[in-house]
Amino acid sequence: MTAHTSLSRRAAAELIGTAGLLVVVIGSGLQAAELSRDTGVALIANSLASAIGLGLIITLFGPLSGAHLNPVVTLTSWWARRTGGDGLGGREALVYTVAQTAGAIGGALLAETMFGRTPGTFSTQVRDGGHLLIGEVVATAGLVLVIQGLGRIGRPRLVPAAVAAYIAAAIWFTSSGSFANPAGTIGRSFSDSFTGIAPESLPGFVAAQLIGGILGLALAALLYGNGSGSGSENGASRTAKPVPVETAVPTSLPETGPADGASPTKAAYEPVG
Repeated sequence: MTAHTSLSRRAAAELIGTAGLLVVVIGSGLQAAELSRDTGVALIANSLASAIGLGLIITLFGPLSGAHLNPVVTLTSWWARRTGGDGLGGREALVYTVAQTAGAIGGALLAETMFGRTPGTFSTQVRDGGHLLIGEVVATAGLVLVIQGLGRIGRPRLVPAAVAAYIAAAIWFTSSGSFANPAGTIGRSFSDSFTGIAPESLPGFVAAQLIGGILGLALAALLYGNGSGSGSENGASRTAKPVPVETAVPTSLPETGPADGASPTKAAYEPVG
């Protein structure tokens, strides 16, 4: 059965999903910092909450939009289409990116307000240095490789759990803390907190993330060939378009929905971020 969700609904899913992700990341960071002065304890709490929240968001919004939640994931989907596979068109990719960025900023402001802080205060947490940028390249390349790899071996249903697990690990094993998401990085600049990043650090981080996305695609092609696979974010998969599946009961992703606009379920997740 094939299902299709309108672009406006998919954009709404990306906006709300990315906003939710930023609320989880920033909110858990604020809560952790309030409850413990031990940075290690705070990071454990923040990484666990972020991973669990990300997995849930991907599971919930994947059937609607692919739950990219991340411009890098969206760009990999656009590239897949340009190279002959399934993916997003240029206009769709632009709409997704705008929705993700707006959602990330909105989520950051909501998290700040929820904890009684002044929303709209820019972060003073400067994150510079070549080693941090290398960390972002590694974090983003790994994220794209996880999503692309699972799609290309025909296991897109594992994406929510796999991406959540990867992000939880990458927060610890990368020097940068694994932002791995340009929209999320911009959103975090609106929070002067444990998880924030100063506006002057944005260009370097975003550039590193884009390079990491390209590297992740190259690694996926090297390891699995150029064939396209299904995807699912923070984060992330091959396309945000639904995958046709012949079954009595629809499962995972978005191509012909009910005429009344009821929310269809899809057969395979797309990339997340």
